[in-house]
Formats: sequence, structure tokens, C-alpha cells
Amino acid sequence: MLREQQAAYPAQVALLRLLLFTGARVGEILNLRWEWVQPPRLLLPDSKTGAKTIWLNSQALEVLEGIERLEGTTFVFPNRARTRPLNFDNWWLPSRARCALPDVRVHDLRHSFASTAIMDNVPLATIGRLLRHVLPETTAKYAHLSDDVIGNAAGRIAGSLAQAIGLRP
Repeated sequence: MLREQQAAYPAQVALLRLLLFTGARVGEILNLRWEWVQPPRLLLPDSKTGAKTIWLNSQALEVLEGIERLEGTTFVFPNRARTRPLNFDNWWLPSRARCALPDVRVHDLRHSFASTAIMDNVPLATIGRLLRHVLPETTAKYAHLSDDVIGNAAGRIAGSLAQAIGLRP
């Protein structure tokens, strides 16, 4: 479905992918200006938590490289008049319904970024830095783990403890 949308709505799909690959807040990407794009990072002068650096991975860089810079605006994702940011909700709400994901919020992409990081064994403190959370408890709320990850962790822990007391892991 996303590939079908790519041709008709390239800016919206690029914005969605940038959110997914960076874990950024939707407002940070919607209001993004070209002068803040300084690979390998985005340098935002202000966000919910103040000035912020968002690190760009190869996938995010590829998304940005594919975006056409439009004359008459500094916005990476401008509206048609090029005077303000794109109205993403006009596309997102009907698109998620077409994809049979009617309850998925844009902010859920940020949760997915954090949850995937946890499943890839990225330390919680690192994830907190990536998401620019002040409190570790905030990051922990984003870390939705599958039952398989929890079960595997329990097995690894028990194996280590069994080995430590001289049992077979």
C-alpha cells in the first residue's frame, strides 16, 4: 500500500519514512527546515525538550536525498502554497484506514522505533538519548516488548544463573 501511495503522495510517504527511521516527533519533522539538515544529523533549534540533535542513519539520509528542494520555501515538507508545513493529517487519517490500521497514531512510529531498539539490544539509556527523553521512565514506557523477547530474556537469565551455581545452562 505504501508503494502505491509513493507515486501520488511522495512528500507524505517521505515524511512517514523519516519519522519511522528517526524516532522523531511528528512536529519536529513537519516543521523541519533545510538549514537544519546537516548530515549526519538534524540540528533542531527548538523542540518539545529544547534544542535537539537527531542522528541520521543511512535510511533517513536516503529519504532526505530523495526530497526535492522547492524554491520559495525553507520547509522540507511545505504545503502547496509553500508558506507553512504540510498538513499531514489530511493524508494520514484516510491512508491508515486504507491500510486497515484505523487506530494507529503517527506517534506510534516513535514507539515502534524505541521497541525495535530494545529488541535489537540497544541499551535503554541510549534509546533515551536518541529520543531525547529526560527521564528513563519515559523511555521505558515506549519499549513495547513481544512475548518472545521476554521469554528469551528469561531463558538467558536462568541459564546464566544455573551456570553460576554449577548447573547445566
